Amino acid sequence: MQRWLVFFTQLVILVLFLGGWEWLSRTNRINVLIFSAPSKIWQLFVDQLTNGTLLPHVTATVIETVIGFVLGTLLGTLLATLIWWSPFLSRVLDPYLVVANSMPKVAIGPLFIVGFGPGYLSIIAMGATISVVITTIVIYTSFREVNPNYIKVMQTLGADKKQIFRMAILPATIPTIVSTLKVNVGLSWVGVIVGEFLVSQKGLGYLIIYGFQVFNFTLVLMSLGVIAIVATLMYQAVAYLEKKINRPV
Repeated sequence: MQRWLVFFTQLVILVLFLGGWEWLSRTNRINVLIFSAPSKIWQLFVDQLTNGTLLPHVTATVIETVIGFVLGTLLGTLLATLIWWSPFLSRVLDPYLVVANSMPKVAIGPLFIVGFGPGYLSIIAMGATISVVITTIVIYTSFREVNPNYIKVMQTLGADKKQIFRMAILPATIPTIVSTLKVNVGLSWVGVIVGEFLVSQKGLGYLIIYGFQVFNFTLVLMSLGVIAIVATLMYQAVAYLEKKINRPV
């Protein structure tokens, strides 16, 4: 009952927001040229979906985001494993991780354009880089917080470091890794959209930049709406995976 009440309240808030926006636009209480209106955005969405111009942009951005998302998560997990495995490497890289986490990742976009060229590779690299550092820090911290008694028991039984990691460390941190995926969904979208701002000729980021250039703010808002919908679907997919993994046996 509470779940349905929450859903109903969320729906009411959305309807009131869109209804108020539409009313303000129709009564000229806001600048329609800048803020557009939900009806205009919906009409543009239907038109572009019908004539087939929207789908290639959505497909390009989703593919880039998914690849960047997967690469960022895998590389972050691998780097966290290497740091946990070697205490020496942990001490060496710890200050560099702090510095890397504090740096604005979007500022290195031009470096990727020069290094990988103005194409998909630079955009995917941007999507992966923006999430790899936070993934490394979160998962490595989770590795260190595993109950040390588990490790002592396995060492007493003669387990080596590989067995400890495979049988104790990794299973205990699976929920944290899955939770990190939820954060990486948003980070990957940010990285890819920024990359498309800089170099792409296709994608939702390109549509946003193009809309600003030609003062078509309805196109900008429609692209943002599509991003919100697709990103939400990705987030819900990861949340579903997390619920499945954390379900009691």
